[in-house]
Amino acid sequence: MHTHLAPSLVDAGIDDLVTTADDGRHVVAGHPVGPAALHRPQALLAYLDAAGLDAAVVTVPPPYHGQHLGPADSARWAAAVNDGLLARTAGQPRLRPLAFLPLHEPAVALAEYQRIRADDRWWGVTAGAGGRIPSLAGATFGPLFAALDADRRGLLLHPSASPDRRLDEFYLGNLLGNPVETAVAVGQLVFGDVVGRYPGMRLVLVHGGGAVPALVGRWDRGVATDRPGVGPLSLSPARALRRIWTDCLTHQPSMTAVVAEVFGTDRLLLGSDWPFPMGTDDPAAFLGDRDDPLARQAATANAAAAFGSRPGLPDDR
Repeated sequence: MHTHLAPSLVDAGIDDLVTTADDGRHVVAGHPVGPAALHRPQALLAYLDAAGLDAAVVTVPPPYHGQHLGPADSARWAAAVNDGLLARTAGQPRLRPLAFLPLHEPAVALAEYQRIRADDRWWGVTAGAGGRIPSLAGATFGPLFAALDADRRGLLLHPSASPDRRLDEFYLGNLLGNPVETAVAVGQLVFGDVVGRYPGMRLVLVHGGGAVPALVGRWDRGVATDRPGVGPLSLSPARALRRIWTDCLTHQPSMTAVVAEVFGTDRLLLGSDWPFPMGTDDPAAFLGDRDDPLARQAATANAAAAFGSRPGLPDDR
């Protein structure tokens, strides 16, 4: 899981929202989206062969989250992006797409989920974490979370661009901002008791859960000492995190061991962030190697638990 492709946007009817550079890359909000391999599903298949993997869960990368758009344009954008990702992965059963939900506009996200909900080509859904998205603890997300809960749907949260302008230098928007944006989103889901109230919604994180593994002890201490604004929870932070899956893309095996301790070995998944430079050529490396029992568990049983069922299909297919 955690690979990326660009959607096919030919004749998508959103030429006012996206253009195409001379090298074929999309230009979104004035910025080319790269690398060019995003437009080449055969390159992803070649990567899977080299990594010894059978299949990949595929999402659009953060530049396609469209957080600069208002409600009407977000609706057009999400529909075009999702239809385009289906077109990009058509005829490739090894590539298993997740539908994008624009959480920065909660009503639009719900409408788009209702639109794609019964289409069994989707293996789950994905959304941004952070940026312009309202608090995920807010009541406005209740109908969407209830629907995902009822469908036992996997929701992969991938950090969007950090709104903190202090992080513009030194590439800190990615190196620091991404892990923090994930932690903010998870903090809202944990302290808003969303994880406890919607146990059927399968939450999935990337980048080893970002900054979350380093914070769980502090979060539990905040609950134990009744800190201001921390209300009663059906699950402690530590227990809530045991209901969330995450990939192992930590770039540090010792940190992967911490991730395993916090989330549980049954919640670890393989993630590469292909084809971006901050990814890895060997997603099993942080668990030993591809023949390690834990790596095989992450790639098989754990992946099936997170993404292995869709509405109308048995969990154990």
